[in-house]
Amino acid sequence: MPRPCFKIERDFPEPLAGVDEAGCAPLAGPVVAAAVVLDRNRFPRGLDDSKVVPVKERESLYRRLQDQARIGVGIASVEEIEVLNIYWARMLAMTRAVEALGFEPAWILVDGNACPRWSRPSKAIVNGDARCRSIAAASIIAKVTRDRLMAEYCARYPGYGWSRNKGYPTPDHRRAIARLGVTPLHRRSFAGVREHLPDLLSEAAE
Repeated sequence: MPRPCFKIERDFPEPLAGVDEAGCAPLAGPVVAAAVVLDRNRFPRGLDDSKVVPVKERESLYRRLQDQARIGVGIASVEEIEVLNIYWARMLAMTRAVEALGFEPAWILVDGNACPRWSRPSKAIVNGDARCRSIAAASIIAKVTRDRLMAEYCARYPGYGWSRNKGYPTPDHRRAIARLGVTPLHRRSFAGVREHLPDLLSEAAE
């Protein structure tokens, strides 16, 4: 399959930021977004949707992007996910990522079918992480950043396997929730978590 290129980006002014997030589907942990502005004459080769890039290559691309691109990272916490819902928490994380760049891009391309409610010139690109290099770069930064956070959280809350499953609803994670209970980093409104909350369990027993 063809890899992301600059074909779509060339229709828009520079500096252009690609924006993507990681962590909408997990049962635990924050959602993390990244905004990346690439130098089209100097960028890491092999950029692609983070979901199809092997771990070691993702880490290598992450390190090279740190040296060759301008990067902003935004995070929406578990508490914000619960208050806003995951859709709006995702939008909040992307907004924070652009703000973390420290300057206003001339244009922003956002992975998905909608942009945050901002006044910035921007366009949503469906499957953008597989089509646009700038968005693919953002997907790498967001994914590696979140994976590292989950590895740190794994040490704080052992037994859930977050260093492996990153908080996603894998069978081992679901079994751990049933066995060990819900942590402060679990998304309590999500199916797979809420049925294990003590108050809901007591209500079901009545």
